[in-house]
Amino acid sequence: MRTQILGVGFDNVSPSVAVERFISLLGGPAIVVTPNPEMVMLAQKDAEFAAILADADLVVPDGIGVVWASKYTQQPIEQRVPGIELAMDVMESPQGRASRWFFLGGAAGVAEAAAVAMQAKYGDMQVVGTHHGFFNSADEHKIIEKIIAAKPDVVLVGLGFPRQEKWMAAHKDMLGAVLMGVGGSFDVMSGKVKRAPKFFQKLRLEWFYRLLRQPQRIWRQRVLLKFVRKVRKDMKR
Repeated sequence: MRTQILGVGFDNVSPSVAVERFISLLGGPAIVVTPNPEMVMLAQKDAEFAAILADADLVVPDGIGVVWASKYTQQPIEQRVPGIELAMDVMESPQGRASRWFFLGGAAGVAEAAAVAMQAKYGDMQVVGTHHGFFNSADEHKIIEKIIAAKPDVVLVGLGFPRQEKWMAAHKDMLGAVLMGVGGSFDVMSGKVKRAPKFFQKLRLEWFYRLLRQPQRIWRQRVLLKFVRKVRKDMKR
């Protein structure tokens, strides 16, 4: 049974178990999502997005706010499972190295750079294709054909939420692969954006580091405040 946070269910798994669950999905169409508080809040008003999260095959908490909120439930989540770490841990596993990967998303050249970096990091990892995320409906058919021709086992989709989740839900059966929404992870994998130092990660302050590096993200923090207020309101009920 999933831990429910404002109506969004999360698999209460450790990072290692999340990797095992991901690997168990290989070979068939599946969707992996990594909701954070912003995504939980969007699900409150976007019924289509909420349904996609509910139907996903693996839902891991990518956000310390989700872990905090779970403490008010009967099934507290022990650990955050960052999406980028889950993807890279699977890449590092023997099953991940034996799988075929496609990177979709990001600005022009970023997915390709991320793929090159991951191949350099994990040696014999198989990347069978890449494509940027700046495409419209007119281009989509060609991209789908490109992915199908590449026969990937895993497609990492970095289109930003909720676009990536809706895209995955629409094309899961057609592609027949494990589709995982990774947001802006290609920027980090490629080295374009640096992840928070271990010090901030251990203190669960990655969000604060990102805010220091990108002050324009302040508007997103307002969503987090709304999330906290709503969790506390629901708790009082």
